[in-house]
Amino acid sequence: MTTATEAQNFTFQAEIKQLLHLLSHSLYQSREIAIRELVSNASDALDKMRYVALTEEAYREPGTLEIVIDPREAEGELIIRDNGIGMTHDELVTNLGTIAHSGSGEFLKTLSGDARKVADLSLIGQFGVGFYSAFMVADRVQVRTRSYRGETGWLWESDGTGSFTVSPVEDPLPRGTEIVLHLKQDSKELATPGRIKEIIRRYSSFVPYPIRLVSGEVLNDQKAIWVEPKNQVTEEQYTRFYQHLTHHTEETPLWHLHLSVDSPIQFHAVLYSPPTNLERFGFARLEHGVNLCARRILVQSDCRELLPDYLRFLRGLVDSEDLPLNVSRETLQDNTVIRRIRTSLVKGVLDRLDQLAKDQPDVFKTFFAQFGLMLKEGAVVDSMNRERIARLL
Repeated sequence: MTTATEAQNFTFQAEIKQLLHLLSHSLYQSREIAIRELVSNASDALDKMRYVALTEEAYREPGTLEIVIDPREAEGELIIRDNGIGMTHDELVTNLGTIAHSGSGEFLKTLSGDARKVADLSLIGQFGVGFYSAFMVADRVQVRTRSYRGETGWLWESDGTGSFTVSPVEDPLPRGTEIVLHLKQDSKELATPGRIKEIIRRYSSFVPYPIRLVSGEVLNDQKAIWVEPKNQVTEEQYTRFYQHLTHHTEETPLWHLHLSVDSPIQFHAVLYSPPTNLERFGFARLEHGVNLCARRILVQSDCRELLPDYLRFLRGLVDSEDLPLNVSRETLQDNTVIRRIRTSLVKGVLDRLDQLAKDQPDVFKTFFAQFGLMLKEGAVVDSMNRERIARLL
């Protein structure tokens, strides 16, 4: 293991240089993607520490695993800390710059020759290089880290132009990693607590560790009910989650469906039927309203590939361990995992409607008055399930 005593200079691997140039000059509007990626990386580091605590006797008591975000508006800085597994000197050098990531080249390929895709940098996490999205919002990045196995802390620094330095930290560092973003002028809004709350609640509400501001306020206090056993979730919790997803705080869904599937594809889902169909009142055609998550991280809002159009009225969330953190709209239709999830969801919805018609005819009657036309649409277009749907009409 390397034990440097002074700052060392390193040159980024060539493809990472290209990637950094692209990111630092990006016009990509949704720069909150950078925060999502860094929080996701922090969550991964906590996952690894949790695994170590379960498998290595010496680290049985890792403390409360958490992510802390410190927006410093006056300084134009944003700091993201975790007390996860941390990195050694060699891991820092390897992971953040000198060793070719197969993902960096693959990511660049997806962007080359297609100007339309340059605007969709949200793909970055799929290729294992999400850390570099920090340079979308920062003109200088510092990483302070100490491995759970080591005593020495290390400082990684770069302005993203082609090289970086790594030096030892003299003062004791806690276990984990701290990323300091020195924000660009056009990204300084990210150094405000209000903006951070908005981003975390949109993208990372369901990360399985506390995400809190340095003031102590926890930002992701929404319970991940979809991974809980059904018999441990109350009707009130289901309703609150529906209201959280739809932002209709006074509305109660007609019914819900809670699925946990392990084979052939692992996923959890909670789907809801709203009480009214706005299409009946002359409003525009309903948009799909089921969010797609991978390992509790939002990867696609209102994902239309999860359900056929005749079930577009459903609201909810699907979360799978078998999906990469980022999947692009271009690849969703061809994704085998998505196709299998879709098949299971349609079966689950039709099973639920069968059950409603039999056990709660009044609820089904109310539902049919609102959404019967969409079921009739399904009987026409869904040849695989036509007979099942016809029995509900």
